[in-house]
Amino acid sequence: MRKPVKPTGHERPGKPLDKRGKVIIRKLPTGIPGLDAILGGGLPEFSFNIVAGGPGCGKTTFAHQFVFANATPKRPALYFTILGESAIKMLRYQQQFTFFDQTKLSGAISFINLSHVVLEQNLPTVLQAIVREVEAANPSFVVVDSFRTALRKQTDVTEMDVQFFVQQLALHLTSWQATTFLLGEYVENEVQENPIFTVADGLLWLSQVTERNSVVRKMQVIKLRGQASVPGLHTFRITEDGVQTFSRTLGLAERKPRPEKRPRLSTGIPALDQMMGGGIPTGDSVLVAGASGTGKSVMAVQFIAEGLRQGETAIMAVFEERPEDVKRRAKNLGHDLAKAERDGTLKILYLRPLDLSVDESLQAILDAVKELDAKRLVIDSLVGFEMALAPGFRTDFRESLYRMMATVTGAGVTVFNTVELDESFTEFRFSHYMVSFLADDIIRLRYVDIDGVLRRILAVVKMRDSQHGKDIREFEITGKGIRLTDTRLNEYRALITGIPAYWRAGSQSKEP
Repeated sequence: MRKPVKPTGHERPGKPLDKRGKVIIRKLPTGIPGLDAILGGGLPEFSFNIVAGGPGCGKTTFAHQFVFANATPKRPALYFTILGESAIKMLRYQQQFTFFDQTKLSGAISFINLSHVVLEQNLPTVLQAIVREVEAANPSFVVVDSFRTALRKQTDVTEMDVQFFVQQLALHLTSWQATTFLLGEYVENEVQENPIFTVADGLLWLSQVTERNSVVRKMQVIKLRGQASVPGLHTFRITEDGVQTFSRTLGLAERKPRPEKRPRLSTGIPALDQMMGGGIPTGDSVLVAGASGTGKSVMAVQFIAEGLRQGETAIMAVFEERPEDVKRRAKNLGHDLAKAERDGTLKILYLRPLDLSVDESLQAILDAVKELDAKRLVIDSLVGFEMALAPGFRTDFRESLYRMMATVTGAGVTVFNTVELDESFTEFRFSHYMVSFLADDIIRLRYVDIDGVLRRILAVVKMRDSQHGKDIREFEITGKGIRLTDTRLNEYRALITGIPAYWRAGSQSKEP
């Protein structure tokens, strides 16, 4: 039986206490956008954390991002690799990330490759080498990178040897006065059986799943002692900036209470403002539904242009048309969105990578809203938005929309959503997503067949907590946008079916 290596005796000293006599645990920033909020403020200092997941899911990038964000010459980091991959080769790839800081390799972060010890010696020697390096450097951060798969491939190393080595290593990682990480390839059923997860202070599980042609990465904080983390699976992405996480509860805690009396925003269409009791109440979510070509995007452009004209800032999130096409079409209507974009009062987001999560989209929109302090937001359209999501996220689209609308309107932004409908001549649907309950206000556009000519009508079918006109109005799209006509169409009934019948009081109805 192998003799266990004794802990180094680097027990953690007495901690400062708060006014209530409780130990103050400092929370360290992870350097990973979005993760500190998920963790409840950061990682506890001097905690022992396991970052688990399969190969290629981002464990190494995660650890690098943390040490580059925290290590200094006075608070150095030791990064051990036992995988057989040289530090030079690993750094050649890692330095492609923007968080990589070459100057930190001179005294702040030391990379130590122990692969030769693994090949030429045995596991107790590897452990002694790690302990020796830590005692000599007295680091504030220690990372032991992925090694389980490599160790299992050694013919003279059994699974029991690996388990014993890992347990002894974990004892040291928990006892050192340092924030420590163990990165490993584990499978989910080991969580219940492997004792190493019991001694860990934090356990973060990374995964990636291929869904048709999309790859979805998710992170779960299974365990984090002493603080309230956000439960559930959170989407993350690896970009040139490294790991970026998107909390599944992003923005929900920032909802502002609505004032009793809210000012109204003009749609840019005076007659429609009258139908809506003076305009859209600030902070409302508006759903504009209609078939292709009925004028939804034109109305959205007028809504944005009117806000810009009044000195407000705005965001357009477009999923179907490219920004250049949106600006060109707006210019044809007399609205120079390109100038507004140059002036910094408008931002057009083009979100179309086909493997988005709603949380990523929401993060991009919220960042833009904060950057411009935007008052108006257009999402054109919900159909394009759904198509931009990875297949696995489409099943949760309705629930995700609820979070998104609650978050954005909670920030005081008035949201204008468009949704395309397959027109039916037997029903008057508001949305095939069944999301009409998410909208405070609904404007329905549709074609009607009158005298063999397709004409456009609109109706304000819903305004939450507000009076509105009940008329069905005809409108046309001119060179300046949507204009409601003076024609009331009172002579027709069943307009909302799309096939109205001629109706005159005191006479029998007849088909038009």
